Amino acid sequence: MQLRNLSLLLSVATALATAQSSAPAPIQTQQQVWQMQDSGTTAGLRGIDSVDGTVAWASGTEGTVLKTTDGGAHWTKCAVPDADKDGATLDFRGVQAWDATTAIVMASGPGDKSRLYKTTDGCKTWKLAFRNADKDGFWDALFFDRGQSGWLLGDPVNGQFSLFYSEDRGRTWINQRNNGLNVPPSTQGAFAASNSSLFAWGGFALFGTGGSGGANVFAISGMEICLDDCPPKARNLDGRRTEWKREEVPLGTHSEASGIFSIAARANPSVPSFGAMELIAVGGDYTKPNESAGTAARSSDSGLHWTASAKPPHGYRSTVQWSESLKLWITAGTNGSDISRDDGRTWQPLDNGNWNALSLPFIIGPKGRIGRLDASAIQKGN
Repeated sequence: MQLRNLSLLLSVATALATAQSSAPAPIQTQQQVWQMQDSGTTAGLRGIDSVDGTVAWASGTEGTVLKTTDGGAHWTKCAVPDADKDGATLDFRGVQAWDATTAIVMASGPGDKSRLYKTTDGCKTWKLAFRNADKDGFWDALFFDRGQSGWLLGDPVNGQFSLFYSEDRGRTWINQRNNGLNVPPSTQGAFAASNSSLFAWGGFALFGTGGSGGANVFAISGMEICLDDCPPKARNLDGRRTEWKREEVPLGTHSEASGIFSIAARANPSVPSFGAMELIAVGGDYTKPNESAGTAARSSDSGLHWTASAKPPHGYRSTVQWSESLKLWITAGTNGSDISRDDGRTWQPLDNGNWNALSLPFIIGPKGRIGRLDASAIQKGN
């Protein structure tokens, strides 16, 4: 989804101006928890992918792509994809990387302003990998599992979510046309706030949505290879039959600006069955950044059932991630960040900064803001 008018932007700015006085006191100050880095840009940043904590890529407005190979001590500005054409007008809302030389960036915009570019030479040059061919389309999220397979999510076109799958690191993409992706017109969409409304593992995928139709999670519940036993209408374009389930999630307010903005998972050690995942979904209403109700929910059974957090984060949240080293969840949004040590049941304020997206240990935000997590500050604050 995209912001539709200036008055909406102004309302968000006004709400943010009062955030600092009304937000709960954080564990530590922003400077202690997130060590600010020099990004060398004032672009709004929304895409971040940390390969290993040393190599990381970031992306944002005005065709901006950044890379670090030393843990953020230095950020290098990459060549602008299609710089000789309209590359400087593109808004790169997502980036996914394999190493210091290979990455894909996703531009989000109406029609053919939604594109994928790939580099294999450390971002010296870029090749257009995929372009949105539908004038009504808008891409929201891109996810790769560090292997060959990846997924690309876009807003509904003709009453069905746009979803594409790649098995070759983004060289080719197959449209997943499926009745399970159907939604009533104008009631559902995905948010391109942090490139994290989509998550996948193995051959399975799920994504979070919002809008007037409420917050929902769409997830693959079954997949089979079709031979002669699949009716034509049940087949994806790749010759498979995929079944999708849709579960309502207690987030947001059934408004156009609310719903699920980010979803993340970790293995659930208390459930022995294969593929059991502990899921956290965060969001709320991005026009009301200080409202905490309806901003986080959890599932302990891979998304079959969802429960709202008993003590939610202290405002709208656009990104969430599990920290394996710290054994806690971190979520962030435009009025700060929070942590949870009990799998999303309760959240504790961490800082009051202005953030868009996480890929630990990094966090990014508007005007070129990049921070690196100081894990010791969290440990000292508890």
